[in-house]
Amino acid sequence: MLIYCVEDNEDIRNTILYALKMAEYEGVGFPDGDEFFETMRDRKPDLILLDLMLPGQDGMSILQSLRSNPATQNIPVIITTAKNTEFDKVLGLDTGADDYLVKPFGMMELLSRIKAVLRRVSVPQVDLLTNGDIVMSLSRHSVKVSGRDVELTLKEFQLLRLFLENKERVYSRDQLMSLVWGEAYVGESRTVDVHIGTLRTKLGPSGDSIKTVRGVGYRMEADK
Repeated sequence: MLIYCVEDNEDIRNTILYALKMAEYEGVGFPDGDEFFETMRDRKPDLILLDLMLPGQDGMSILQSLRSNPATQNIPVIITTAKNTEFDKVLGLDTGADDYLVKPFGMMELLSRIKAVLRRVSVPQVDLLTNGDIVMSLSRHSVKVSGRDVELTLKEFQLLRLFLENKERVYSRDQLMSLVWGEAYVGESRTVDVHIGTLRTKLGPSGDSIKTVRGVGYRMEADK
């Protein structure tokens, strides 16, 4: 698995490359966009770690170039930067980044993010997710139960999608908070309980498939 790291700080770049090597990835580092694009012509990576504040062409411009080129538009990119405002994060993700990691970060967290992104992009995309009478269309962002349209909030939709994609898997409240609300979200686990309750209500009898696992969290029971 080949990973490119575009980072002008030599110490940070070498630390990341060492961590990649220890995790049995092949890592190649670049101090700027010029060397990066020159190498990209000969060999394309499986994933790119991209700093935003670079000499010459900045990271956001590099990301835009990658996403506008059919040959590179599907290569996953994780932004690694000290720019931590909500505006910068939204801009990076809207431009096409697959994840956004704010410095300083630990190498274990970086490797975890890399694994998550690679796992996500390797899964074939499906449109319809079903369980019993529940039918979710990802392309239409819609849910039907027994042919009836069900209006869900964004978080309810994301919760249901997670359960439909991982039937019988048990999730703790903390895991659901992290996966649906994000690791940076600061809130109480009661938020999960409230959303599960409203989701069950909206799904009607089909909501009974979302089971409470006492002392742990929740799981969706697969329809037999």
